[in-house]
Amino acid sequence: MFESLSEKLEQSFKKIKGDGKLTEINVVDALKDVRRALLDADVNYNIVKDFTNNVKEKALGSEVQGQLNPTQLMIKIVHDELITLMGTTESEVNLKADPAIILIAGLQGSGKTTFSGKFANFVKSKKGKKPLLVAGDVYRPAAIDQLKVLAAQIDVPVYTVEGEKNPVKIARDAIKQAKENGNDVVIIDTAGRLAVDEEMMTEISNIKNETKPTEILFVVDSMTGQDAVNTAKAFNDRLNFDGVVLTKLDGDTRGGAALSIRYTVDKPIKFVSSGEKIDALDIFYPARMADRILGMGDIVSLAERLQAQYDAEEAAKLQQKIRKDQFNFNDFLDQIQQIKKMGSLKDLAAMIPGVGKAIKNLDISDDAFKEIEAIIKSMTPFEREHPDIINGSRRRRIAAGSGTDVAVVNRLLKQFEETRKMMKMLSGGGGRRLMGMMSGLGRHR
Repeated sequence: MFESLSEKLEQSFKKIKGDGKLTEINVVDALKDVRRALLDADVNYNIVKDFTNNVKEKALGSEVQGQLNPTQLMIKIVHDELITLMGTTESEVNLKADPAIILIAGLQGSGKTTFSGKFANFVKSKKGKKPLLVAGDVYRPAAIDQLKVLAAQIDVPVYTVEGEKNPVKIARDAIKQAKENGNDVVIIDTAGRLAVDEEMMTEISNIKNETKPTEILFVVDSMTGQDAVNTAKAFNDRLNFDGVVLTKLDGDTRGGAALSIRYTVDKPIKFVSSGEKIDALDIFYPARMADRILGMGDIVSLAERLQAQYDAEEAAKLQQKIRKDQFNFNDFLDQIQQIKKMGSLKDLAAMIPGVGKAIKNLDISDDAFKEIEAIIKSMTPFEREHPDIINGSRRRRIAAGSGTDVAVVNRLLKQFEETRKMMKMLSGGGGRRLMGMMSGLGRHR
């Protein structure tokens, strides 16, 4: 997301490079490109106009101080304005009621059902809650089945009534059951349409009036650009929702929705979602998003994802194995699984400052570890535990079993041994540094 916008903004800042100070001429010249970049990203024209006017006013009133050069000062001003545009600070979801009732709204195909599952996982794993999912989309049978599949992954109950076509009754009865069973968060997935219509709005308004939700979250597909903003306004006029969820941020999206919705409806973006994995849901931090838009990476979010997969007890055991030179392919395979749980490899790499630009034209597949996994899984259990016994004949068998060739197997074994030696040298912090080394091994091809 935002790759094209980031590149165009960078080009606009280059127009100031070499100048000793910010002047009206170089600021106006740079802002022409900023304006064009935002419009190309499908940001509303009036928002772009206000944004660039604010940047111009602050830039012309600023003196270059300390170690900042004019380009850096301009970037800082644009960065600060992006944060203001997107909401200044993160916004928490209100879960204080017992039960907290969260109503999920949006058009068909926006990702409501997937988000409902992800949000249930979020409140269970991050907030220590006991959620109940409610299958309120009575028109699309696949939505109920999808919700059940998602719920099964995280061991969360789903309330559904076979043959019941009244979503208001389903929601009301689900809340009653939640109170009886001690579920402290009720997440109501609702039906959508391909476009806003009166029937849909009436139905979800009736659900709102009956359930009196603690929060209403509007889910929007960020790939729809300016249309997403218009839809958000229509829903907000009717429901007065509490926050926005942007989905499909890993798709071919220009970013206009993220930069326009807060300004248009004056409601915070609370979550961003990318991919289909159940844990691929992040709280929306305007400052971090501004960093990513300007190509500064997002090292804080990357650290949080690492921390979420970091198990101190398991890391201590692994560190002992490393010190005793007992790290083997079973351990290696476990670490690959941890990395894969963190999300898209390209998305993770883009969070590292300076890396996003370098890899923008590279095809980093989420299947990057597939070949390594195939090789390891073609080993016998004894070979995984004792890599040193893998001789020539074993290597030929492993290559045949994994669909690779002996040269690829040899290369992996060599790099594995080199990494094992390095980890032993760094064993004082091996547990914490391991994931980075594992991702390096993923480039063995």
